[in-house]
Amino acid sequence: MQNIPPLAERMRPQNLDEYVGQKHLVGKDAVLRKAIESGRIPSMIFWGPPGVGKTTLATIISHSLDRPFFNLSAINSGVKEVREVIDKAAALKDSFMGQPILFIDEIHRFSKSQQDSLLGAVERGLVTLIGATTENPSFEVISALLSRCQVYILQNLSEDELVGLLNTAIQKDEILSAKKITIKEHEALIRLSGGDARRLLNVLEIAINGIGGDVIELTNENVLAHAQQNMALYDKAGEQHYDIISAFIKSIRGSDPNAAVYWLARMIEGGEDPSFIARRLLILASEDIGNANPNALLLANNCFQAVNVIGYPEARIILSQCVTYMASSAKSNAAYEAINKAQALVRQTGDLPVPLHLRNAPTKLMKNIGYGKEYKYAHAYEGNFVEQEFMPENLSGTKLYDPGKNAAEEKLREKLKQNWGNKYQY
Repeated sequence: MQNIPPLAERMRPQNLDEYVGQKHLVGKDAVLRKAIESGRIPSMIFWGPPGVGKTTLATIISHSLDRPFFNLSAINSGVKEVREVIDKAAALKDSFMGQPILFIDEIHRFSKSQQDSLLGAVERGLVTLIGATTENPSFEVISALLSRCQVYILQNLSEDELVGLLNTAIQKDEILSAKKITIKEHEALIRLSGGDARRLLNVLEIAINGIGGDVIELTNENVLAHAQQNMALYDKAGEQHYDIISAFIKSIRGSDPNAAVYWLARMIEGGEDPSFIARRLLILASEDIGNANPNALLLANNCFQAVNVIGYPEARIILSQCVTYMASSAKSNAAYEAINKAQALVRQTGDLPVPLHLRNAPTKLMKNIGYGKEYKYAHAYEGNFVEQEFMPENLSGTKLYDPGKNAAEEKLREKLKQNWGNKYQY
């Protein structure tokens, strides 16, 4: 029995018709399905949350096209391993076995030098690259490589799709179909899975094995009783990844350094990438602290740089310093609210003309028609300020930044009130 693969592996689809989800990509007449059926696929990046079928889809593509398939994980592969695979791929291509597919899981974890080592092979057509990532490839994949790949966004599976997976497993799996299994309630299974298909099948298998016997009725109560005690404390590729980072961020936002450092420890003990944690702190420094304490952004940026240089285990100390400082800091979301309001206003009002006195006037013609005329250079006036209009005419007096109610931003409010009087109603 120990040699039997886990249920998630036994249920891995072998072709597009068995594949669940991503109808926008591989459903009837969808863009990626058409490319696969034509036999001509580009290099591509699959971007989406864990357990939505990125690896499975790459494998199906290679089987459908009868191409050699190489699989690397960015976690345990370096430049040496990449170059070895590329050499093998080139040899296979030269032997008329077709252009190999090189699948790289978690490609966002590759360094710039590792990604550079892929670039030449993609450019020369030695391999068709398929990368999988849970992070935004615009930030994590070098631009030269990204420009040569088509990015496909994979979406979370719907509840109906997840329930369908459960029913298919108990009906078609060789081992489960030999038992009499009834799913009376599926909410706990879905919740514990976090929308991750692989995790869903793992939870199902754990619950069934825990209950035992050949006649099994699955309820929320017995699933929780048998599955929860067997689940990992922290799964950086599953639901708890998102739950714990959410608790972490909310603890800092809520000014509780004790809870914040506890959730930090949960992530560190679970092997979370320190760069991921530091990136979240950078965002939080502006979104939740902002001008209430501008030093928070400086510290967060230094933290990000430092953890990338130091790495674990010492990076935990740097992260702890940043987290406890930010949790203890004054808070303001005024900058976050300001850009949200400004973007909403732009979408609503469109491309309003720039006032003539604010326009650049590099040519004589532009000067003659009034570009830059009557612009007042602020530094030429007392206090480095002179009142003039900087908004499009239709938006004059529209206030987007409303300083938060904290000591630092109250000073900003007083300065703005002094400068602008009642124009912006500070």
